[in-house]
Amino acid sequence: MAPSSRHRGVAGALLLGLTLGLAAPGAGQETAPTLTVLSWGGAYERAQREAWFEPFTAATGIPVEAARYDGGLGALRRAVASGEVPWDVIDMTRTEAMAACEEGLLEPLSPALLAPAPDGTPPRQDFLPDSFGRCAITHTLFATVVAYRRDAFPGQRPTSIADLFDQRRFPGPRALQRTPAVNLEWALLSYRVPHEELYRLLSTRRGLALALARLDSLDEIRWWEGGEEPPEMLIAGEVVMASGYNGRFFDAMINRDAPIEILWDGQVQEHETWVIPRGSRHPEAARDFIRFTTTTERLAELARRIPYGPARRSATRQVTTHPETGLDMRLHIPTHPLNAERAIVKDEAWYARTLGRIRDYFRDWLAARPEP
Repeated sequence: MAPSSRHRGVAGALLLGLTLGLAAPGAGQETAPTLTVLSWGGAYERAQREAWFEPFTAATGIPVEAARYDGGLGALRRAVASGEVPWDVIDMTRTEAMAACEEGLLEPLSPALLAPAPDGTPPRQDFLPDSFGRCAITHTLFATVVAYRRDAFPGQRPTSIADLFDQRRFPGPRALQRTPAVNLEWALLSYRVPHEELYRLLSTRRGLALALARLDSLDEIRWWEGGEEPPEMLIAGEVVMASGYNGRFFDAMINRDAPIEILWDGQVQEHETWVIPRGSRHPEAARDFIRFTTTTERLAELARRIPYGPARRSATRQVTTHPETGLDMRLHIPTHPLNAERAIVKDEAWYARTLGRIRDYFRDWLAARPEP
């Protein structure tokens, strides 16, 4: 890079840091602390690193170190109880963020820390509804979907979520996440239960029994826990259908030429949020990080790399093409009108209230189910 370009780059980073209210590198600071972010690994973390982590370090001088997270609150409870919290920011689903907040495991977060849109629109008007909780701020919306191998069913392909349970027309093993969430909703949808009735019915023993009976009807289920597992199972031919995160399937399709297709019918959309654990060693740097990564530009840059819907309307309008393939990323985002036509918006408040009970119910059913 020529000296003039280098100077322009440094000036741009300093200006960005000042715009965000951050201290610029070397501006009277001691050595910047390393910010530890708990994220989900794989293609998602790679996209975050390019769109968020590295630009944040360039703008502020604060290094970002990512650690692996697969969900759950057990490790967070133990860390907070011990007074030794090794993470500064956690990338957490809103369901678990709400539960963690109720338990007093998280620091409060105010929308006042967020930057306005480029045209000055305040965050409360720019962000999608329900993006702000007492302890969490939504940055993206992702979807759990079903994907299938294109070569598994000659002459026909799945078109509805009910086909997940149709083993006569679509025979073969399925991969499902080892959790009640999404599986229960899909099971009731296969009975043609209206979307607006799903959680009312799941609040009853009858509804839970119906859902688990439908899951029991599947001859062979391979259970997964890490988000990278479903694409691998499909690519290896271990299963013909798999549930998973839309961004992970997209990555396998685009970057690995995997012979799989996403079934958008019945997709379950969920908010992904930033939270700060109680006892974080660097809470102010954590808030600076959240402000930076939720700007319009940064949210659009993430969606260009992995197709998760930005929480800001201004960012959605700025999403363009994949930086390597030139694909129009708007067509692959779960919130796109064509993909969202029959989407379920996960009732995260319902799960936050019932999470323990539903998980116990599901665990007991799973223990009684014979292994394949």
